[in-house]
Amino acid sequence: MASSWIDRIRLRNLNFLVSLAQTHNLSHSAKLLHTTQPALSKWLKDLESDIGLTLFDRRARGLVPTSHGEVLIAHARRIQAQLDRTVEDMGVLSQGGVGRVALGASGATAVGIAPHAILLMAEGLPDVRVDFIESTMNRLLELLLQGDLDIVMGRTIQDSDATVGLRSEILYTEPVNLVVRKGHPLLDLETVSWDDIERYRLVIWPQQTPIRQVLESALVAAGRTLKPNYIESNSVIANVTMLNHSDFIGMASHRAATVLANFDLLRVVPMTLRGYGSVSVYWRSDELQPKSVEQTLACIRQVAAAGDG
Repeated sequence: MASSWIDRIRLRNLNFLVSLAQTHNLSHSAKLLHTTQPALSKWLKDLESDIGLTLFDRRARGLVPTSHGEVLIAHARRIQAQLDRTVEDMGVLSQGGVGRVALGASGATAVGIAPHAILLMAEGLPDVRVDFIESTMNRLLELLLQGDLDIVMGRTIQDSDATVGLRSEILYTEPVNLVVRKGHPLLDLETVSWDDIERYRLVIWPQQTPIRQVLESALVAAGRTLKPNYIESNSVIANVTMLNHSDFIGMASHRAATVLANFDLLRVVPMTLRGYGSVSVYWRSDELQPKSVEQTLACIRQVAAAGDG
């Protein structure tokens, strides 16, 4: 049986918890939530008393969530996201649709497998609305856990803590390529060395991203260090634009690099980086999985197996 303090939680109270986590201030949250500070303070005090745990530490700089508070706030955010998702899904149904699938992809898949999978879905699921966003894997997995996304595609994450509550499946393994503009001086060389690479500025992905880790591992293996004047970017479009207007050197997964080369946007540097990366698909371990999600996963697996993108 659920604890009695659950009876104190209402949908409006979820906003209380999330707001306090954001503002760290009772007065500010009370104003934003159109209530009074004494009422908000009393509700929080009563809730902590019922639970028997302190949810916020009262400090000079304001309210700071305790470890117990962080857990409850995380659940509150997930419930809010699920409710928001419910409203959106009902809106789709009211407009004559049959549902919605929300997909996320990192740069490793945003120019390859992801769009091909969406095209296959559009053919097999013509009445399903598809929402698609591109971001870094850490952000995408947060959105997946919150319920804002149904499926995430991207580089395989080795951090098990980041994927708790998720199911995953490796789609394929591939190398990482260095890429440059057409006509880049490096393309005139029969072989390219690290000395050649270090003559140019690098455009690389953010820290903690798998593709960045491949580069760092390759540098270590070669006895090199990353020069500090690199440009860090997680935007495929921005990276392609910068590379096409400079002699900078960028990075892309092998399939993405092949797609960009086929589009005549970039060229692959004739140098093999030591190390491989795998691409995986992630989804929540929900007991009840919408049929559209299962069908979407099938499309993604089909595209990955065919080598499209």
